[in-house]
Amino acid sequence: MQDDIAVRQAQLDDAETITEFNIAMAQETENKKLDPRTILAGVHGLLNKPEYGFYLVAESGGRIAGCLLITFEWSDWRNGLFWWIQSVYVLPEFRRQGVYRRLYNAVQERGRKERVCGFRLYVEKENLAAMQTYCRLGMFETPYRIYERETCS
Repeated sequence: MQDDIAVRQAQLDDAETITEFNIAMAQETENKKLDPRTILAGVHGLLNKPEYGFYLVAESGGRIAGCLLITFEWSDWRNGLFWWIQSVYVLPEFRRQGVYRRLYNAVQERGRKERVCGFRLYVEKENLAAMQTYCRLGMFETPYRIYERETCS
């Protein structure tokens, strides 16, 4: 693990890097080509509306090495918030060096302070390396499946 990895909340001037990371992640994990303008607008939309969530970025050597997005889900069963970990990306040259672990630990610490009831994420069925990482960090696969119906383009 690199000792010089610092995690902080993303700011508006990180939006272009986060956009590039989202585009790269979609290409790598789903072979999807995303529209950069739409993604940049979406990143700005979240950064300007903290009630939707927040991004964390990990920096190493003055560069953003990775990021993730947290969005919120209210649980009436638990009378509390789940934080969804989304849009996880680590630059290839920084992988397997503890970048995601630092981001995840920062999420855990902040979540404890804010009394979050749990953390969730979804992962592509074929992404075994990511699944192993999540299990090593104490997460487990749930019995739920995710269904969706998109209504926006």
